[in-house]
Formats: sequence, structure tokens, C-alpha cells
Amino acid sequence: MKNKILAAVSDSPSSWAVIEFLGSLSLCPEQVEITLLNVLRKPSSGEELMGKKFIEEQPERFLKTLEKAKERLMEKGFFEESIKIDVINEPFPTIAEGIIEYFNKNHFNMVLIGRKKMSKAEEFVLGDVSVKLVRALDSTAVVVVKIDPVWHDRCPL
Repeated sequence: MKNKILAAVSDSPSSWAVIEFLGSLSLCPEQVEITLLNVLRKPSSGEELMGKKFIEEQPERFLKTLEKAKERLMEKGFFEESIKIDVINEPFPTIAEGIIEYFNKNHFNMVLIGRKKMSKAEEFVLGDVSVKLVRALDSTAVVVVKIDPVWHDRCPL
């Protein structure tokens, strides 16, 4: 039986940290099934100011990001057929809600998420996706990956 891993990925350095961390694990490629997921959230007022075209192009932009992440994992030895990519185009109020719903529909052994450094005020106002996942997905392993300063500035996502 394969271990199913869900990795939440966006176009941020913390997402690149997730990909690098996953690629560094000593996992048997034959025993792993990885899903790279991007969840669209409802556009913020700032994104709405960017215009309808910007919002409509987001799914395609995130799909390209997921393809880059998949290529990086293949470079690290994972099999192409073991890496699935998925973009949830239906906007969720929060990223955490989208990941939780996707997890509940597909059941994974592990969830990986990057952690952005946030001030206490930002965390209070915006919420922290990783904290929400740790609390909501108490029946599985949730790995919260911090950004390593070594590759922070080299993030291609």
C-alpha cells in the first residue's frame, strides 16, 4: 500500500520549502503517491483591484507553479506517475478550508504545508493556515515546514 502525501503549494518561498523538504526525505519512490495541491481563495480587495483578467489568470499561473514543483520532485528521484497535481478553482473563503475539504474527500497519510513568518497581529487578523490544519486534521500527520534561509532567495516558484 502506498503512502499518500498531500503537499499544499502556492507561488511562495514557503511552498518551495515544502518541495525541497519533501525532496530531501528518504522515501522509497515506489511506496509514495504525492498530490501537489493549490487552493484558490476568494479574491482579496487588493486582488480585485488588479482586475478581472488577473483573477481569471490565477488558475493557469498556479498550474505552472505546480508543474515546476513536480519537475523538482522528479529531479529528486520521485516517479512522474506518482506525482499528481490539482488546482481547486472553486474559491474557498480560506486556504485551510479548501485543503481540509480536499483531504476529507481523498484521505492522505501526511499533509505538508509551508509556514510563512507572520507577526502576531497578522496571525490574529489573517489566521494561520498551518495552525488550522494541525487542529482540524488530528487523525493524520501534518508537517509544517519552515523556510530555510539557504534557498529562500533562490525560490523559482
